[in-house]
Amino acid sequence: MRPVFYLLAIWGAIHPMYYFVTWFQANGWDIWAMVDAWHANAATSGLVWDLTIAAITLTIWILVEVFRSKNYLSLIAIPATFCIGVSCGLPLYLAMRDRIVYAKDKHRVRV
Repeated sequence: MRPVFYLLAIWGAIHPMYYFVTWFQANGWDIWAMVDAWHANAATSGLVWDLTIAAITLTIWILVEVFRSKNYLSLIAIPATFCIGVSCGLPLYLAMRDRIVYAKDKHRVRV
């Protein structure tokens, strides 16, 4: 499953970024203007809060599992989640978690 998760992480990084870059090119490179656009109506505000809660939940999950499994490399999924999006961070973390969960020796990380 790892290759599938890595492909989903790449797709989750590229596809949404296309829309962000298109918006920035049309409206200027002002991050606060984009945040205002995210709250243009109740539907977009709901989506922003949905993704924010999902990102916080994923971050807590990652931190708990990293301290349990010592798989520190998977911490990279946290900045991926907040800098790119949940659509990249979640499949990236699942791919990196797969190295531990399905390892024959739980004390060694597969590469």
